[in-house]
Amino acid sequence: MPVARSEFDEIVPCEFYDPADLLESDELYSVYEIARLLQGLDPDAEIEVETEEVLLDWAIPWVMVNADDLAVAEPRSDDEPGYYGLRDGEE
Repeated sequence: MPVARSEFDEIVPCEFYDPADLLESDELYSVYEIARLLQGLDPDAEIEVETEEVLLDWAIPWVMVNADDLAVAEPRSDDEPGYYGLRDGEE
């Protein structure tokens, strides 16, 4: 249900990181690690499963919107996720 703006003390712009500001150029990250980084957490931070699911709801669209700036590495095994990183011009 919608909430009146007047109920909040502060409303700020909705801004997301640019890939180059979030990711290290020589590293690849799983979508789970990207989800943590988008929230200012360490990529290896321990979080509850329910929290991780919510963070993924933000991270997956971020990856899709920024796909032109990202490269993807296929999983090395069936039980590993794909990894994303900044494009370096060699892809």
